[in-house]
Amino acid sequence: MKLTVLTYNTLFGGRDGSDERRAQAQIGLINELRPDVFLMQEAKGFDANGGAWLYALEARIGMRGFLALAPRTGQNVAIFIRAPLRPIAFDADGAHFHHALATLKVALPDSERPLTFISAHLCPNGAVVRRREAAYLAVSAAPDNWTLLAGDFNSASPHDPEPEGFDMLPPHHRSRYLSDDLRTADRSVLAQLEAAGWIDIGHALGGSAVPTVPAAGFSGTEFASMRCDYLLASKALAQHADSYQVIRTGLTDMTSDHYPVLATFSLPL
Repeated sequence: MKLTVLTYNTLFGGRDGSDERRAQAQIGLINELRPDVFLMQEAKGFDANGGAWLYALEARIGMRGFLALAPRTGQNVAIFIRAPLRPIAFDADGAHFHHALATLKVALPDSERPLTFISAHLCPNGAVVRRREAAYLAVSAAPDNWTLLAGDFNSASPHDPEPEGFDMLPPHHRSRYLSDDLRTADRSVLAQLEAAGWIDIGHALGGSAVPTVPAAGFSGTEFASMRCDYLLASKALAQHADSYQVIRTGLTDMTSDHYPVLATFSLPL
């Protein structure tokens, strides 16, 4: 079975007040890519009015959505799946994460082996908090399970160079990404996750040189040029990864401050 997975920090769900142009462009992109799984960060406002935006997005992209509320920040996370994937269990954790964590176990057609997806958005405010969040994610990296953890980790990878322009960031933004030496970008969060057994698909497939922030239309924000969004797979799932792509186009330059990331897997059933 060919499985396509998209992870995307949409920047406030693609909405700027009453301006929905980014959201509409994001919907067009999703319909063009037609992922089987869409892991969304910053689904802000998707819980309002009885979940109206959640249900509207489901209808527009032809996928079923599961929303994890972020009670402190409102920056909810979500997971959308397309048939024939079938949900088995869903869990939302807004207690142990600055934003929230969404975990969805699904059944695959003609297979008794489940697949688990985790949509994460780690704390932007410092590596100490992110390392604590990463500790909660370690147990899900069991090597024999099929599990994919994806999202915005607000962290540099130990496999990547120093973020371009990091030393030029204003101190109040730069401090959010500093390592314990208070000079270089922190890489301990991704290192901790890899030590737990998670495999960085972007690095494994040779795509880790491509930054995911900031998008071209959002320069001068709080980011240096770096890879900030990841797809991390358990050992059993990583061996079935086929492709990895940061989608950098004229459209995605303007639809969010993050670029979307797409990966494909070939799963034996």
